[in-house]
Amino acid sequence: MSQVILYARVSTTEQTAAHQRTQAEAAGFAIDAVVADEGVSGVSTRLADRPQGRRLFDMLRHGDVLVVRWVDRLGRDYQDVTDTIRELMRRGVIVRTVINGLTFDGATKDPMQQAVRDALIAFMSAMAQAQAEATKEAQRAGIAHAKARDDAYRGRKPSYSRAQLDIVRAQLAQGVGVSSIARDTGLSRGAIYRIQGDPADAEAALARWGVQ
Repeated sequence: MSQVILYARVSTTEQTAAHQRTQAEAAGFAIDAVVADEGVSGVSTRLADRPQGRRLFDMLRHGDVLVVRWVDRLGRDYQDVTDTIRELMRRGVIVRTVINGLTFDGATKDPMQQAVRDALIAFMSAMAQAQAEATKEAQRAGIAHAKARDDAYRGRKPSYSRAQLDIVRAQLAQGVGVSSIARDTGLSRGAIYRIQGDPADAEAALARWGVQ
């Protein structure tokens, strides 16, 4: 019997696998099992090299559905993400995302549909890597900005955590509306607009206050 497995990768203490399961179930997925890697970077560690990532590959069978919040849970490197999704499709596993409601499977035999599917996989994988690189650059800019300022002046403490900032920036990059992001993160629309208007300053605020 096929099963629906949620894979959750959480890289900070503020993120939780439970939150990602709640999001998936709210989107209509009936989750049979959750596999989670906690405190693992998606940038530096391939899915197959993560402790629970290896377990996930062992669990998945033909006809199973793998649910992820977005493709960045599988990795932040273009080649790694595309290779992973294609390997799963080769095994007969269906990959579905909570955000954007995308479905990747190997069922179609039509060459045009295959070309469209493969182009979408490539595009989403490239977005995941671009987002990771933009986040690292903003973090570097934020740290430099914080150090350049007088340490005695930190300004207003940010209303968001590291996890919330990461979610806001990821969803903005994916074109998600501000109202939807506010519901997902619990932040005000004003806070989201400020992050959108100056992501480097948003990073700097976290650095100034030592928020992780």
